[in-house]
Amino acid sequence: MTRDTTTSTFASEFNALSTYLRSFALKLTQDVHRAEDLYQDTAFRAFKHQDKFTSNSNLKAWLSTIMKNTFINNFRVRKRQANVFDDTPDNYLLNSEANEIPNDGEGKLALDDLHQLIDQLDERYKYPFLMMYEGYKYDEICTELDLPIGTVKSRIFLARAALKHQIKRLYHEPAMLN
Repeated sequence: MTRDTTTSTFASEFNALSTYLRSFALKLTQDVHRAEDLYQDTAFRAFKHQDKFTSNSNLKAWLSTIMKNTFINNFRVRKRQANVFDDTPDNYLLNSEANEIPNDGEGKLALDDLHQLIDQLDERYKYPFLMMYEGYKYDEICTELDLPIGTVKSRIFLARAALKHQIKRLYHEPAMLN
C-alpha cells in the first residue's frame, strides 16, 4: 500500500469520526468558536502524525486523546497569557484576572428591591421567612415563634410564593427565586 492510499484511508476514517470529534470539542470548550479551533488543531496533529497511528488500533480513542491533550495544552497557554508584565521600574508580574473589579451595582439594586419586598410581607409570613433566610432550622423557628411545624413550613412557602409573584411583577419576567 502506498503512502497516498494510506493517507486516503486515514482521511476517510477521520471524516467518519468528524461529527463525534466536533461534539467532543464542544463538550470540552463550551464555546462554538474554540471548539472549531480545537477540531482543526486535532485534525492537523492527527494528519501530521498519522504515521504513529497503528492501523489495527482504535482511531476514535487515538483522536480523542489528541484532542484532550491539545485542549489541556491550549488551556495552559491561555492561563499563562492572562499574566501581564508591568514594565515599571520594579517589573512586577501582574495577574490580569486578579485585577478585575466586578461591578456589583445591578445585583445590589436587585437585593435592595428584594429587601423592600420582604419588608412589605405580612408579619405572620415575614418573620418565619426571615428566620429561615438567616439559617434557622424549621424546629428552631417553631420553638421561637411557638407555632406548629406545618404552619411554619406553610408560611415560608407562602412567603416565597408572594416574593416570586412580586419579583415577576416588578421585573416583568419569570421569577428567579427557587
